[in-house]
Amino acid sequence: MPELAGLAAAGAGGAAAAAGRSAARRTRRTRPPRAPRAAERGLPVRTEAPEEKAMSANLKYLSLGILVFQTTSLVLTMRYSRTLKEDGPRYLSSTAVVIAELLKIIACILLVYKDSKCSLRALNRVLHDEILNKPMETLKLAIPSGIYTLQNNLLYVALSNLDAATYQVTYQLKILTTALFSVSMLSKKLGLYQWLSLVILMAGVTFVQWPSDSQESSSKELSAGSQFVGLMAVLTACFSSGFAGVYFEKILKETKQSVWIRNIQLGSFGSIFGLMGVYIYDGELVSKNGFFQGYNKLTWIVVVLQALGGLVIAAVIKYADNILKGFATSLSIILSTLISYFWLQDFVPTSVFFLGAILVIAATFLYGYDPKPAGNPTKA
Repeated sequence: MPELAGLAAAGAGGAAAAAGRSAARRTRRTRPPRAPRAAERGLPVRTEAPEEKAMSANLKYLSLGILVFQTTSLVLTMRYSRTLKEDGPRYLSSTAVVIAELLKIIACILLVYKDSKCSLRALNRVLHDEILNKPMETLKLAIPSGIYTLQNNLLYVALSNLDAATYQVTYQLKILTTALFSVSMLSKKLGLYQWLSLVILMAGVTFVQWPSDSQESSSKELSAGSQFVGLMAVLTACFSSGFAGVYFEKILKETKQSVWIRNIQLGSFGSIFGLMGVYIYDGELVSKNGFFQGYNKLTWIVVVLQALGGLVIAAVIKYADNILKGFATSLSIILSTLISYFWLQDFVPTSVFFLGAILVIAATFLYGYDPKPAGNPTKA
């Protein structure tokens, strides 16, 4: 009968299942004990090789040293080149900005060539596919490129009217503008420590710009313009730097193109905008004395340092962290102050300046501070 046959089959299946469970229990009971772990046996546990840790630390501190050197040397050499008394005409800052953009394009093309396994065919394909075949993506870089070009020209104006130490401290206001634009454009949320650091930063810059008798005596030795012009140039550069940086970050998050390709696009537009500035503001001087009027070895050092600035920052972002970047900024401020006082001799520090500089350095560290929540204790 079908019903009995089904019951018999079910009974047989149940018996077989019970026998299987019983055998499994016997197997578990007779299974050999677990072999002790490597740590229990006293053997070394596989961890990151010391060579890898050493290499990572070396790259981190190498990038830190390069950033300190680039930031400090650029400010000091630019200040010195703009105040150095020469017989002939002084070099035009607008032409220096254009040359720096061209050098940056060449450096980025070489980096893309290296990433393309040193193949000219692969390099040509990457440039064609990522730049020429994506005109709308490329045009997005026109806005930050124009702002960066304006910012680079403003830095020359600022260092023609401010000493290197005052410029270095005041220029840290770009942290404030970058934070505000990040909140408004990227909907970024700032923590308590970051908001506190911004308040300390504003107080520090206010102290640095506080007028004193020593500033009145030293201002007579300024080569051109006034401190007000320099201050306005720095403040405008801070706002342009903050907006362009956040806008560029937003573009990078929306696309998957490499940073080097983006820098090639920025440099291309920057060269065009820079040439327009040369024609509008210095066209007569260029037609009279030439594009490279007043260029010397010091001028070329300034141009190369400015061109490599973006590449150095990219390396620091890759290998270092916010605390190390704050440390680099602090070292750069201290070195600029010492060299401005002992070498350039165009700066007389005051107690108010030192107070403001300390507040700015503290704010830089505090803004990059990331408090880690305490871990939950594990139960024994």
